Amino acid sequence: MKNKQRWVELWQRIGAYGDPLPVYKNLVTRYAEPHRAYHTLSHIVHCLDEFDLVRDIATNPNAIEMAIWYHDVIYNTRRTDNEEKSAAIAQRVVKSARLPKSFGKRVAELIIATKHDILPEHTDKQILVDVDLSILGQSEETFDEYEQQIRKEYDRVVPETVFNEKRSSILKSFLKRPSIYLTSFFREKYEAQAQQNIERSRKRLQILKQKSP
Repeated sequence: MKNKQRWVELWQRIGAYGDPLPVYKNLVTRYAEPHRAYHTLSHIVHCLDEFDLVRDIATNPNAIEMAIWYHDVIYNTRRTDNEEKSAAIAQRVVKSARLPKSFGKRVAELIIATKHDILPEHTDKQILVDVDLSILGQSEETFDEYEQQIRKEYDRVVPETVFNEKRSSILKSFLKRPSIYLTSFFREKYEAQAQQNIERSRKRLQILKQKSP
């Protein structure tokens, strides 16, 4: 009920036309797809909770909140264009709700930023990227559960040896950054723990690689 109410409040706040509940039900259905383990509605709720902590520094908080709801609405582990497809769906929803085209474009650009392949300079994109990566700075227990969920999502698609190698590469890319988090708030809150979690995970993956035939 809390999640639905939050969606309705966003819908009303941005002046969207039409009934928000069918749109919400579609979101819930997509995030409940059986192949998902981490990229579920729970991830969205966690992101929204993290965003609430920095909402006051955002330029366009409504666009960020809409982007959070839609940034993983398409999630196919066999594809590399999930963010682009998610952004396209968000734009269609914005259009059908008779909202400004500029708002849809802004939401789409925010969603694309969650590919994490480019370090964004705009504050709103930095906020969303940090929110999406906030899982990296959680407790060891929560981080390990997240790692297991990610592996489960790729279990039928990528062999373990390949997954471990690619996963290690992704984690290494975060460590190569000047800092994992782009905003001072998230750096202060999560940077140290995220560094520790990633280093520990990479060591574990290295051990598994050595043991593999």
